[in-house]
Amino acid sequence: MQKIINVLAVASFALSSAIAASGVYVYVNRDSIIDGVKQKVMGGFGGDALGGGALTGDVGLPISTQPDAAPSAPVPSGDLGVSQS
Repeated sequence: MQKIINVLAVASFALSSAIAASGVYVYVNRDSIIDGVKQKVMGGFGGDALGGGALTGDVGLPISTQPDAAPSAPVPSGDLGVSQS
């Protein structure tokens, strides 16, 4: 029973040490981590997303190269069954 408790204690110590070391690493390198995240985020917004095509009317929709598959329905002429009196 004592061996099981010792193994659990060592495992707990190792886990606690890993969490503490991760916290220290993030604290020490927080400026470079923030700069890296900012660069990645701003890289995603660069170019067309910041108005590269927004002011030219190009909204990024594909242009259809095929003609319409079905012609539009003809507009009926006449009174459409509604009396004009």
